[in-house]
Amino acid sequence: MNYFVFDIETIPDVDAGRRLYGLHDLDDDAVVEAMQLKRREETSGSDFLRLTLHRVVCISCVLRTPDQLRIWSLGEADSDEKSLLQRFFTGIERYVPTLISWNGSGFDLPVINYRALMHGLAAPKFWDQGEDDRDFRYNNYISRYHQRHIDLMDILAMYQGRATQPLDHVANLLGFPGKMGMSGDAVWPAWKQGQHDRIRTYCETDVMNTWLVFLSFQKLRGHLSEAAYGQELEIMKQQLAASTEPVWQEFLKAWQGGDQ
Repeated sequence: MNYFVFDIETIPDVDAGRRLYGLHDLDDDAVVEAMQLKRREETSGSDFLRLTLHRVVCISCVLRTPDQLRIWSLGEADSDEKSLLQRFFTGIERYVPTLISWNGSGFDLPVINYRALMHGLAAPKFWDQGEDDRDFRYNNYISRYHQRHIDLMDILAMYQGRATQPLDHVANLLGFPGKMGMSGDAVWPAWKQGQHDRIRTYCETDVMNTWLVFLSFQKLRGHLSEAAYGQELEIMKQQLAASTEPVWQEFLKAWQGGDQ
């Protein structure tokens, strides 16, 4: 079986904000402030933008197949949004994986869907619900309770919004490093400063934590024995140890420091 863990990072779509709200004479920062003000008025307090106004600037992944384990971010640091989204759906077409996410149903996939729609992309395998492949009728990427997309945050909370927990919290409790280097609200400032590689690194550590939590979930539900679980963790540690990237050396040090 192929597993594809994914996470996205987004920034405000200032061009869309200008068009929607007639903010053509304002600079980017002023447009974002106006977009957030508008959102606070709509929600009576929250300035979290509508999902349609989130521009995808990074998609990071862990791909686990029977013969490989890979951690990377799609495209290049300066790739445009359309090409990132196209690569995401191309991966689904090629590997037909089980998608793994943390809050992917509530944020990542809806954002991806809206943005793909805006760019005029095609994603037939992702949207197949049995029309092209009969196996997808009862197990597809769209239905909440199917297994081709496993939103760990959603399923561990038993699909109850009040029971959801943040990834960083759960990862830490399991002895994994959790978030490293920055937080989601720092992405826009980092993007403005041209720190695209830093954003990609941050996103990659998130998908790594998601993968490790997923392995624990697989053991919990009896899909991995204790020995197989330990083997997967050891494979991951060996790959991190072989990396020359400072972030993975830091990640491995933090992980080993939390081992029981």
